[in-house]
Amino acid sequence: MIYHLLLGSNMQDPPRQIETACTQIAALAGVSISRQSRMRLTKPYGKTDQDDFYNMVLELESDLEAQDLLECLMDIEQSMGRVRAEKWGPRTIDIDILLAENTVISRKELNIPHSDLHNRAFALSLLCELVPDAIHP
Repeated sequence: MIYHLLLGSNMQDPPRQIETACTQIAALAGVSISRQSRMRLTKPYGKTDQDDFYNMVLELESDLEAQDLLECLMDIEQSMGRVRAEKWGPRTIDIDILLAENTVISRKELNIPHSDLHNRAFALSLLCELVPDAIHP
């Protein structure tokens, strides 16, 4: 399965946080990073009274099911000090699954495509660097 992930950080040297997350994702069993977008400084989404974010999109191939991949990504977030204190608040690292080929999943804990993807111009523009002809399933 080909997945597209959005990584973001606005705390504790954000570019380094994203690089560390990429390294940890690449080390996951059954995961291979194919490509990555450039890293871009973006305005906060949702809660605007905080530092700007650095964001990047990764394309990866994996034999993991989406739920299993999500659990691995949440473990990485936790290991990097992610605290879910407030919605859209500051974070050391945020890793979202944006797309999983043409798969559609709608569950409380997992929505693919990402449920807010269409509202996030910064995510769409980074995604288009890798898959300019992508069609939202």
